[in-house]
Amino acid sequence: MALSYKARRMWSIVALLIGLPIYIAVAVTVTNLAEGYFGRLPILIELVVYVVLGVAWIIPLKPVFSGIGKPDPDAPPSDK
Repeated sequence: MALSYKARRMWSIVALLIGLPIYIAVAVTVTNLAEGYFGRLPILIELVVYVVLGVAWIIPLKPVFSGIGKPDPDAPPSDK
C-alpha cells in the first residue's frame, strides 16, 4: 500500500526527529562495544564502518522520503 503525500511527510518528520537520534545512539553504542571488544580499529576500517553506518539508515526509509520536496500531487491545481 502506497503512502499518501501527507503521510509520507509526517513519517519523514517522525523518522528525522525520533528515529534518527535513536539510530545514532544505537550506532555509537555498537561501535563503542566493538572498540571495547576488538580494541581500536585501523583508521581505514573505522572510516568504512562510519560511512556504512552513516548511509545504512536511509535504505529502509528511502520510500518515505521520496518526493517530499516536490509539490503535493494530490492537491487541486492552483490558478496562477
